[in-house]
Amino acid sequence: MKHVHNSGLARDADGTLYDPGVRASMQAFAAGEDTLALETAAAVRSAAQAVDRLRSQGAGGRGLSAGALDVLARLNTASDEGSSIGELARAAGVSSRNVTGLVDTLERDGLAQRVRDERDRRSVRVRITPAGRDWLDSFRRPTQRAMSAVFQGFTEDELARFRDLCLRTVENQHRIEQYLNAPPRDRPAP
Repeated sequence: MKHVHNSGLARDADGTLYDPGVRASMQAFAAGEDTLALETAAAVRSAAQAVDRLRSQGAGGRGLSAGALDVLARLNTASDEGSSIGELARAAGVSSRNVTGLVDTLERDGLAQRVRDERDRRSVRVRITPAGRDWLDSFRRPTQRAMSAVFQGFTEDELARFRDLCLRTVENQHRIEQYLNAPPRDRPAP
């Protein structure tokens, strides 16, 4: 028996949640094939969007985009010499151009600063400023409360398992990307 929630979600006979609209569209798309992986991908996207919306609302209410917040948080844990634009881009999985714009915003707001690289005078590093650390300190408690609310009802074991499953998905995507970016002659036979 299907039970529909106020959120539009329903429960399968085993009690697990699913989205009836997503299921119907995936069944049509898959033309009779199993849709569990497709429904799971849609659920991961929905969950990521929900967390990002919450983070964006919190950071945006304080004048920062979620992307700028991520860069600022990474700078907060960087060494005293800071990070390069390339290092920040690789860590965030975005382009250097994107990070440059985010650093411009952080620098304009006095939260980060560009400094010459001591080892290579041609290079620039980015460091968090004391104002940036203060900004993060003021953002920490509301963020912790919001994430606690989003994951309300999850046990510590469930959260650890969920984190593991998400990161295994990221590992799989990275492996696929490496395979696709390898020259055809270097790819293993199917």
